[in-house]
Amino acid sequence: MQARTLGTDLSVSTIGLGCMGMSEFYGPRDDSESLRVLARAVELGIDFFDTADMYGPHHNEELIGRFLASHKPNVRIATKFGIVRNPGEYQRSLDSSAHYARQACEASLKRLGVEQIDLYYVHRVNPATPIEETMEGLVKLVKEGKIAHIGLCEVSADTLRRAHAVYPVTAVQTEYSLWTRDVEQTVLPTCEELGIGFVPYSPLGRGFLTGRFQDTNDFGEDDFRPNLPRFSEQAMGANRRIADVIGEVAALKGCTPAQLSLAWLLSKGDNIVPIPGTKRLRYLEENPAAASISLTTDEQEQLETVTANLPVTGERYTPEGMKGVNA
Repeated sequence: MQARTLGTDLSVSTIGLGCMGMSEFYGPRDDSESLRVLARAVELGIDFFDTADMYGPHHNEELIGRFLASHKPNVRIATKFGIVRNPGEYQRSLDSSAHYARQACEASLKRLGVEQIDLYYVHRVNPATPIEETMEGLVKLVKEGKIAHIGLCEVSADTLRRAHAVYPVTAVQTEYSLWTRDVEQTVLPTCEELGIGFVPYSPLGRGFLTGRFQDTNDFGEDDFRPNLPRFSEQAMGANRRIADVIGEVAALKGCTPAQLSLAWLLSKGDNIVPIPGTKRLRYLEENPAAASISLTTDEQEQLETVTANLPVTGERYTPEGMKGVNA
């Protein structure tokens, strides 16, 4: 797989791997299968793994640490801090202070079993903490060799500019897909202007854009999607038109809806590296082919125009989940 560069010098595979679902949110975990997925990802040329300390909590970093200890592959690890959760609880708080950044970084390094984190994100910014203070704390971690690059998640363009003025931000990670395009207004242009990479998470709309889900009965036990406004029974009925359009265009293009959705994201800029998440081999093996799919300008515009004319029903998260978004 070809590589793309985030920021000035972080070279990663064109498509990464979101690892969150291996630990929670999308049904029961299966560590053995997840370890096979991680190994197969490396075989397919995917060398950019995305995790966070709150996934599990902690289980996801520990899982990746187990994989790294047994395989020692040459992969880039991105992890995050700033969302604080207790094991077994979804209720959370935000802490983006420099003090907590150091504490969280030390813990992540230990769980991952590495000496340096390739890309360390502020998962959510607490508005009560000036971003300049957070960045100054992260810069100290860079100078100490504990992290190589700094990233931000779900930030506003203004916060991004302020952070970048303190120290170069390598990447911004925010939800971005054919049904979540808010970042196109100010955040993506700011990334392009400042030479910052952009990492779309949930590039397949948490699986909805693939056409797999028709109603809430399609979700298994311990799946949090039915609790999200966009996945309520009423919202899914309205939003299904978007998935249908993507499916129709994909059929004409001779690819799957997932591959088309990823190809569209890749066409939006050379600084974009989507991280579709999966814990199953069959979906993992489908995604890399998207990197070889080219969309003409007409195909891109048609896809964007049609989906834009189908308003999305429901917010991305519950009110609790929206805390820290676009901060």
